[in-house]
Amino acid sequence: MKGLEHKRIKSTLEITLDNRTMAEGEILNKVANSPLITFNLEDFMPAGVCDLDISQFLEGGYVLREKNFRDTLKIFDYSPFQGKFVRVFCSTDAILPAWAALLVASKLCDHQARSYWASSEESFYSQYYREHLSQLNWDDFTGKPVIIKGCGDPRVPQDAYVFATSKMKQVAKKISYGEACSAVPLK
Repeated sequence: MKGLEHKRIKSTLEITLDNRTMAEGEILNKVANSPLITFNLEDFMPAGVCDLDISQFLEGGYVLREKNFRDTLKIFDYSPFQGKFVRVFCSTDAILPAWAALLVASKLCDHQARSYWASSEESFYSQYYREHLSQLNWDDFTGKPVIIKGCGDPRVPQDAYVFATSKMKQVAKKISYGEACSAVPLK
């Protein structure tokens, strides 16, 4: 029994000595010093997003009469959409000709707005991320360990994580998901 207590005390002393040595020495941030690249999809989140419901340009929210529709679009104030990303949708069950959304997008484009036809916010962000991630140079991650940061902004769609993972899989040395302290290996 005494031998066991002696071992326990010796182990505690060794741990104490190790902790004291760490406290006296320099504290190293192993994550910051590692070659690990954190890929954060939130970094691509658009700064300004606005919604434009085109039912407001329809009679009673349902009927599109071309002349009235065009006249309404001509006098509409587009200034709040200047330089923004715009989710264009119709909140009613109106049956619209294809050109109606195109005309609205054209007017928005005249005001440096980027428009996306999306019936929901999730659909908007999915389209937005797919477009922006498609423009990335994925070769920058060739042969490098990458962690795709997760559990952040709920507006980042699952589709963006899937798309980024499929692109990273082609080039990265190692892929993980989550945070550096608790990452889930993917490759």
